[in-house]
Amino acid sequence: MNDRTTRAAIEKAIADELLSPRRVQEEYGFNTQTLANWRWTGMGPDYIKQTPGRGGRIKYRRSAIEAWLQAQTVIQTGGAAA
Repeated sequence: MNDRTTRAAIEKAIADELLSPRRVQEEYGFNTQTLANWRWTGMGPDYIKQTPGRGGRIKYRRSAIEAWLQAQTVIQTGGAAA
């Protein structure tokens, strides 16, 4: 593997890293209860439920959070906000 291939593999692994709700809170500032509310209402980023049941372990792909944030981004066009 050359340096470029190695770097690309590392970047891909980081982009698809699985994050716990607590880690999402630490890195992105979303409270864990807010994340739980979003899961319940179907509003937030896609997530993975690793174990069944109400207390099942939840993980978020970093790439899913980044994609969700991108979709929430409002682009200013100079006109009045809708």
